[in-house]
Amino acid sequence: MALEDAKTQVDQAFTRENRRGASFENTFGGATSFLRRRYTKDLAGYDLAVTGVPFDQSVTNRTGTRLGPRAIREASTLQPYDPPYGWDFDPLEELAIADYGDMAFDYAKVWEFPKALEAHVAGILGAGCGCITLGGDHSITLPILRAHVKKHGPLAYVQFDAHTDTWVDDDPERIDHGTFAYKAVKEGLIDVERAVQVGIRTVNPDTMGIKIIDAPEVHDIGPQAVAEMIRERVGDAPCYVSFDIDGLDPAFAPGTGTPVWGGLSSAQAAAILRGMSGVNMVGGDVVEVSPPFDHAGITAVAGAHVAMELICLWGAAQRFRQAAE
Repeated sequence: MALEDAKTQVDQAFTRENRRGASFENTFGGATSFLRRRYTKDLAGYDLAVTGVPFDQSVTNRTGTRLGPRAIREASTLQPYDPPYGWDFDPLEELAIADYGDMAFDYAKVWEFPKALEAHVAGILGAGCGCITLGGDHSITLPILRAHVKKHGPLAYVQFDAHTDTWVDDDPERIDHGTFAYKAVKEGLIDVERAVQVGIRTVNPDTMGIKIIDAPEVHDIGPQAVAEMIRERVGDAPCYVSFDIDGLDPAFAPGTGTPVWGGLSSAQAAAILRGMSGVNMVGGDVVEVSPPFDHAGITAVAGAHVAMELICLWGAAQRFRQAAE
């Protein structure tokens, strides 16, 4: 029972002995790793690693997403008591999940950051683990994609966002959260025939061939139809899922650098993500959580739940692959 275990369980981020299972320490105390998983740099025996990238050099308006990983971890402390609602398995019981901590980098040498991040993620993948990343601004997705492509080849791609992030940018030295998708397509990281962006509601005339399911369409046809369109688009190809928290309407995620009204509700996003079960997901991220602009922590709560849904999608893909073998 949770109340009984809370008498003795504390700081499970350091003291837990088992790689799997729920955690019942008091939500308001203890070290706040993601989902109370063990902090470790030794990934032997783990299936999946969650890592933080506290980077926000390139933001359009409001800074603060460097604090996103910390806030998401804190918000996640409510979640490791019970299986995630709506899924037919408990990822905390079935998957050995580690909190790999945050990426280290020299904040004063911004030009070194992309390669450092690519190497950071490549190290996780090289250890045989999947990787879910907590950001950070959306520019981080480009180096992460590079690391995944070296392992899996060009990827199917699903992006939840208010913006396409395909504004033209042919300067290889620029680091920009609004142009990373343009560069990813140009570099051949993304297979545009298997790419889709959901929740878009800002004008950008060049979508680089990526299928757009904009926010009004989501509202019109509903989450299940959207999920079916996504599954049809990506097929069975290895798929990366990136969730910019401003894909949600500001009513559900006010703490972000570029809020745009008319977006998805948290209920819609949850239904779409769960409806995507079966997609061959190999990695994912949640980005743009900016705690300073949300005193109630609503955005971090959303980010923590999105990260859990990504874990479930990754776990479901593992199940499908194992069944096929």
